[in-house]
Amino acid sequence: MIDRWWGNLLPKIAPFLYDEGGPIVMVQIENEYGSYGDDKAYLRHLVTVARRHLGDDVILYTTDGGTRETLEKGTIRGDTVFSAVDFSTGDDPRPIFKLQKEYNAPGKSPPLSAEFYTGWLTHWGENIANTGAHFTAAALDRILSLKGSAVLYMAHGGTNFGFYNGANTGADEFDYKPDLTSMIMMHQLENLVMWTMQSSKTLRGVVKRHSAASIPSVPSNNEKKGYNMIQLQKNESLFDLIDKIDPIGVVESENPTSMESVGQMFGFLLYTSAYAAKGPRRQFVHTKLEHDRAQVFISCPSEDNGGRPTYVENMGRINYGSHLFDQKGILSPVYLDGNILKSWKMVAIPFQNLNEVLDINPHNQ
Repeated sequence: MIDRWWGNLLPKIAPFLYDEGGPIVMVQIENEYGSYGDDKAYLRHLVTVARRHLGDDVILYTTDGGTRETLEKGTIRGDTVFSAVDFSTGDDPRPIFKLQKEYNAPGKSPPLSAEFYTGWLTHWGENIANTGAHFTAAALDRILSLKGSAVLYMAHGGTNFGFYNGANTGADEFDYKPDLTSMIMMHQLENLVMWTMQSSKTLRGVVKRHSAASIPSVPSNNEKKGYNMIQLQKNESLFDLIDKIDPIGVVESENPTSMESVGQMFGFLLYTSAYAAKGPRRQFVHTKLEHDRAQVFISCPSEDNGGRPTYVENMGRINYGSHLFDQKGILSPVYLDGNILKSWKMVAIPFQNLNEVLDINPHNQ
């Protein structure tokens, strides 16, 4: 898969390399691989594929956390690749850059923080991450004072498309922390204008103090426009979609299956299973493992039969750490009053474009 993907991608990049007069001075082959992998054959294969398409002159590099364990697992010692590091803003860069030297060839280890965090991401339910300008500038000053370099992450933020927001985990995979869709990272391009009049501790002031060359002028403050209130209108109920589902697009299985197994990557997956109603008394339904959030509804209850449609939402795929294999949907048996529910029907509801009629693709299970 890597060979096919890079075989298509890298030839498009080659004309823009620095030696060809373009802006690309380095090409990263892996990112923080030492945080979840340890396969030198894999890394060497990436180097081989990159060299095949980009030549021998381009600088290939990796980035890993500034610890011995992550560097040992995530890069290749010597001059096969340049080993860069990243670390939390405010950490002492001196011992980390010293460690970085051990993994690069002698004389070929310029100190580089390849991800200098100008802020931090925010998970759902948290207060918006906010890193002060002076704190960030002081951290950058310590790096530049050591003749180091830093890549601002991020210089400008943005919003991910659709459901591509990502997620993290805490102590284990059950400590799930979905990210907000907006990856702002306290981006600096908008803040630079406000910071220009501040003290030399601002990012711009720090860079200017450590740079022998003149730095570009501050871009003009683009006019901001307010769009006032936006009135949203209800298009249709989520439950109305059930009546529009073509039976040929329904996946039937004895047990619930994952979102990936029905060709779904993002959005929602609808599960339904019939059950025998037992009058007015309360019934309990539970499952041990669902990713990420399940909403259970009762439809058409009666004395004879009933149904429980369950919408399972993919709240964001884990994109860092040891739990990257992040299946979505109902991943374990579902129990009703202690008995396993069987005979499930599933249909993918991707919500890729809310302006279009729901498109149900047929899948066979």
